[in-house]
Amino acid sequence: MQHTATPDGTGSGVAAPYLPTDRTVPTRSRERASYDRELVHSILDEAYLCHLGFVRDGSPVVLPTLFGRIGERLYVHGSTGSRPLRSAKTADPGLPVCLTVTHVDALVLARSAFHHSMNYRSVVVHGTAVTVTDPEERRLALDAIVDQVVPGRSRDSRPADARELAATAVIRLDLDEVSAKVRTGGPNDEPEDGSLPHWTGIVPLTRGYAAPVPADDLDPAIGVPDYLTAL
Repeated sequence: MQHTATPDGTGSGVAAPYLPTDRTVPTRSRERASYDRELVHSILDEAYLCHLGFVRDGSPVVLPTLFGRIGERLYVHGSTGSRPLRSAKTADPGLPVCLTVTHVDALVLARSAFHHSMNYRSVVVHGTAVTVTDPEERRLALDAIVDQVVPGRSRDSRPADARELAATAVIRLDLDEVSAKVRTGGPNDEPEDGSLPHWTGIVPLTRGYAAPVPADDLDPAIGVPDYLTAL
């Protein structure tokens, strides 16, 4: 369901990287940062949970929430009564936010406590979230959020009706100020710690799915759809 990046206009068909800014250049481990558009998209598309950070009444707030990507835009939905979505609607030009996505790929166990780490892939997006009011864009955004969790699910469920749409707000965040950060490899032990009698290495983490469990009232004639089998 997610769209790929658009060509950079040079005729090569290769997407141009995002431009670094003061907010997207990390202060530590700069060599792990990347502005590659395809890498950013791949990290986003593998996730369905993000953390949305904003300031409310002078205090920082970070909320876990579902999201969806369409091209160079991210969409987040929620109740029309939620504070961040109300703020995005009333603020001019919108609500300043920071959205993050992280995958933990392995635990990194070093000989020293100081050098313990994780292998990870993350994306940080800075920008201004605005409320989506166009009905067609709202429909596409809500479908994208559903398909971000289970690709193909939006075509196999009832669309939101007028009452549900009235209770649902959608905000949009453009992918302008974006960076990815990736750590791979093993521990970075100090040379003098090489003889210490402690196990060292990585513990890989994997994400998996168990067999789908049908609802108690599901018609037995309705089988598991192909898009769930594909998971």
